[in-house]
Amino acid sequence: MKIQIKYFVDDLIKIEKIAQGDWIDLRAGEDVEMKAGEFRFIRLGLGMILPEGYEAHVAPRSSTFKNFGIIATNSVGVIDNSFCGEEDEWKMPAYALRDTVIKKNDRICQFRIMEKQPPLEFETVEHLKETSRGGFGSTGKT
Repeated sequence: MKIQIKYFVDDLIKIEKIAQGDWIDLRAGEDVEMKAGEFRFIRLGLGMILPEGYEAHVAPRSSTFKNFGIIATNSVGVIDNSFCGEEDEWKMPAYALRDTVIKKNDRICQFRIMEKQPPLEFETVEHLKETSRGGFGSTGKT
């Protein structure tokens, strides 16, 4: 599958081809200084044309909070394939939990390409399966 990428930042480290992978790192497209409690959209310096029927899921890397003290305000962002215009640069909505400095090209989040959810039909029923797992967030232990 070939993905067309436009770079909005000239000296951003380019995404390279991967044979097989889980998530692909995205980098800050700008230097950022944030104070604790501050919110901002951090430029990721690129945009993509995703294939029809696919979307990108964008999430922080596992080390993002440890290294930079920021969290993504939407936990996981979904970028559908209609977000592919000339000015549709990807950004990370970030909230700083401590004062931080992020440099251009720091790896701050990651993405993967996923098939869009197929059309679904919902049916109301009186009963679910006989066997339960013990409640939400539980393995049946009390």
